[in-house]
Amino acid sequence: MLSGGGNTLFILKQLDHMHEISLLEGLLETIETQAQQQSFHKVAKVVLEVGQLSCVEPEALRFGFKVVMQGSLAEAAELSIIEVEGMGRCRQCGNNTPVDSWYAPCVNCGHPFVDIEQGTEMRLKDLWVK
Repeated sequence: MLSGGGNTLFILKQLDHMHEISLLEGLLETIETQAQQQSFHKVAKVVLEVGQLSCVEPEALRFGFKVVMQGSLAEAAELSIIEVEGMGRCRQCGNNTPVDSWYAPCVNCGHPFVDIEQGTEMRLKDLWVK
């Protein structure tokens, strides 16, 4: 049951994106550090790789990007997100297998134990600067 009027639901929706906002704040710190080290003054484009199994919502990143970057050297930057497919190696047959969850079985042999090798990351792939 929700109480506190119509604002409560809005606040709860905002809290859903707090994880991504923290990640974007860390990204901005990285951009600012690189700007000091490499002497650039403006960012035109930010390219992120986000794994399907990373627990990071690309839409939440898009939602918060302009807000977090406001007033910074990346304020006018375009955000591009490359979604990285989850991949693992089966402990039974040894084959690589696509996975869409942490507990997905091997698509080749059906074995339930697959070691995740790709898709958990979020990383800054490219930064286009001026």
